[in-house]
Amino acid sequence: MKQNSQPVRLYVNGAILGYKRGLRNQYNHTSLIKIKGVDSKEETDFYLGKRIAYITKASTPGKDGSKYRVNWGKVCRSHGSNGVVKCKFSRDLPPQSIGGRVRVMLYPSRV
Repeated sequence: MKQNSQPVRLYVNGAILGYKRGLRNQYNHTSLIKIKGVDSKEETDFYLGKRIAYITKASTPGKDGSKYRVNWGKVCRSHGSNGVVKCKFSRDLPPQSIGGRVRVMLYPSRV
C-alpha cells in the first residue's frame, strides 16, 4: 500500500461576495458565496447542504487552545446562473469578511 505524502483536501475554496440584498434592503443573515470552479446553476446542485467554514485568527487561544476560530454555515440554495450560492452561518458573517475566503467542505454527502 502506497503512503500518501499529502493529506487529502476535503474542501473547495470560496469567496464571500456580500450579503443577500435588494435595491434598498440588505439581509445579513444570508451570505453570497462564489465557489471556485463552479460556473453554472446546474453545478451548484452538488454543493447544496454542504458545510462552510469561515476561519479567523484570534489574539487569545480559545477553550481548546487553538488561536483559530471557525464560524460554521450551510449552503442553502443557488443564486443567479453563475455558480454563486446563498449560505446561512451560525453567526452572521462580519462586514470585514466581504472579499475574504471560506472553505466549502465536501461533506455531508448526498450521493
